Amino acid sequence: MEFDADLSLVWDAFTKPEILDQWYAPKPFLSKTKHMDFKVGGRRFYAMVSPDGQESWGLQKYTSITPKTNFKMLNAFADKDENPQLPGSDWDLNFSEQDGATTVNINIYNESAERFERVLAGGFKEGMTATLENLRALLATLSKK
Repeated sequence: MEFDADLSLVWDAFTKPEILDQWYAPKPFLSKTKHMDFKVGGRRFYAMVSPDGQESWGLQKYTSITPKTNFKMLNAFADKDENPQLPGSDWDLNFSEQDGATTVNINIYNESAERFERVLAGGFKEGMTATLENLRALLATLSKK
């Protein structure tokens, strides 16, 4: 996906919890990071909170980071005590900039076609599309500051 924003801002939007929580959930849900340590071996523990206050927890474990170019993580659902529901999926995010626009390529790997089908049936594609549109709108406001 291409964003009309410079690479540093887009990278920060994916790696800083105070920015992530402004876009990382499809509306009307909100994202709430409980803690995040963006380093190899670090993790982000967060919830997607529904309008009625229901929390769906997620855990991201960072496995590789090349600043402003790429990071990889294991992404899994979790319970409120940070216990992951494995298997999760492996994410590989690649960032590049050209002429002031930043492209983010996100590749997601599942251990089986069955898990992939379950994730899709749960609304992943629609939710991720809406979430990335939230990011596009947020970057438009942050780029003007």
